[in-house]
Amino acid sequence: MGPLLLVLLLALVLFGVGFAVKILWWVAVVVLVVWLLGFVMRGTGSGGSRGRWYRW
Repeated sequence: MGPLLLVLLLALVLFGVGFAVKILWWVAVVVLVVWLLGFVMRGTGSGGSRGRWYRW
């Protein structure tokens, strides 16, 4: 009974990690798109003398 529970727990953990990695991939894609749009729209608006689209 113990090894069966251990295998089921391991499968549950690996499923959770796989789901989290998939979500993180989507977050990374969204951040990349926003970053690229920042470079495209850098010249528009009042970005100051250096033309940055962020305030860092």
